[in-house]
Amino acid sequence: MYLMKDANGSIIYVGKAKNLKNRVRTYFQNSIAHSQKINKLKANIKDFEYLLTDTEFEAFILECKLIKELKPFYNKRMKSPLAYTYLVIHMDDHPRKIEITNHPKEKDGNLYFGPYTSKHTVEKAIFGIKEAYKILCSNPSKKSTACLNHSLGLCIGMCLGGAALNQYNQIIDKIIELLTGRDTSILEEMEQRMIAYADKFDYEAASKYRDSIDSINFLLNKEKIIEFTEENKNIVVIESLPDSTWKLFLIKGKTILFSQIFKMDEKPMEQLSKNICLHFNIAEPSRLNEVGRDEIDEAQIIYSYLKNSQIHYLEILENWLQAGGEISLNKELNKFLSTASKSPWLH
Repeated sequence: MYLMKDANGSIIYVGKAKNLKNRVRTYFQNSIAHSQKINKLKANIKDFEYLLTDTEFEAFILECKLIKELKPFYNKRMKSPLAYTYLVIHMDDHPRKIEITNHPKEKDGNLYFGPYTSKHTVEKAIFGIKEAYKILCSNPSKKSTACLNHSLGLCIGMCLGGAALNQYNQIIDKIIELLTGRDTSILEEMEQRMIAYADKFDYEAASKYRDSIDSINFLLNKEKIIEFTEENKNIVVIESLPDSTWKLFLIKGKTILFSQIFKMDEKPMEQLSKNICLHFNIAEPSRLNEVGRDEIDEAQIIYSYLKNSQIHYLEILENWLQAGGEISLNKELNKFLSTASKSPWLH
């Protein structure tokens, strides 16, 4: 982790690197490929500080927190609440509308999905669905009058009411099912259309569907991250370090509660069991804990980390932490440590 400072000692950029020497060299070598931002950053750097972390995971988390706390001038990501986008479906409107917002409201009767870190990708995904299912109505509030897009073949006629409006409502229901992960038929149908266009050598239409599908998958992946994080699970993680040691993390939801290094030839069962009971019991009780825009970056880092094949993790069930659950906890920890010690990436 490195911090770049200006003449006043203010931190103007936060970054991370596995090889700090190589990363810093890339900033100061002459290159026509450097962006205007990099050239301005170089001109303002007067001091440099670095922080060491044991793992890349910790570097990601620390970078995320420092950018949000310090708001360095040259870090664009993760510093502005307006950088996070939500999808909102207005349930009380007739017909229901899908919109994008930066300001979700609590308990207003509408459905919200997100936060998402790329407004452009969200717009592309929703436009792709609307275009594919011909619900790009340009005048949805006016009854019995066809909009311009209807004459262009982009609107099924929901503006006319009747059967077309019922069809529109069915499509909205399918979009809701898609975003909640209960029904991916919209995605499957769009994939079939993409293949059909490609088979007919209409590569322009096929590529439009491909781009829309990629954007939709971005939304679905973010929803998986949010759902996993809101389950507020108790997670024990082990990652190997270069000096024949393990790094232990205790994670709950989107928070790292505890970390510790121990040697690979040790199996500190008693100490590990005590730390698990202590930290998970004093943490917030398991509940639906909504992930807001201030936490989505940490949630994504933790989710991606747990999906990394180079680490080993165990979910600690709530009943193992209660009185009488010690036997089950110790039994599962023994199996976990035994399996982890045999994993090739932990050596």
